[in-house]
Amino acid sequence: MAVPSTSVGRDPVRQFSIFSENRVGQLHDLTSLFKQHNVHIMAITVLDTTDSAIVRVIVDDPDKARELMVNNDFPYTECEVLAVELGDESQLRPVLAAIYQAEINVHYVYSFIKRPQGGSALVISIEDIDVATQALNQCGFKVLTQRDISR
Repeated sequence: MAVPSTSVGRDPVRQFSIFSENRVGQLHDLTSLFKQHNVHIMAITVLDTTDSAIVRVIVDDPDKARELMVNNDFPYTECEVLAVELGDESQLRPVLAAIYQAEINVHYVYSFIKRPQGGSALVISIEDIDVATQALNQCGFKVLTQRDISR
């Protein structure tokens, strides 16, 4: 199960949280804009409320996505998240166990749609990315960088 690990600090995975009115077609407009400019959504989750939604995405080209959102009036925030590779669903519990043993809070988790090299991965919004990376590396998990998910 041991795989080479990478350092998040040098090339962190960027997550965009896009704020959208809860209106028919908003998600379609955003995804169409990315598609038209060859920006691929690698992971996505949507948090829905009555009046608005927060669309969280990981893309293969964060610089281009940022430019598109600014130029097309999509309000967003950006942050670093941890992305960890999974061989299959049986590795979910050991990943969470490594984080738990390091006593790190998990805020939320969602999965990748796909990765350029295939395989599964999780996006984890976490209290301390550096400590979590060390804990996961010690357990043989590969923590992904932005370069790992770019095409």
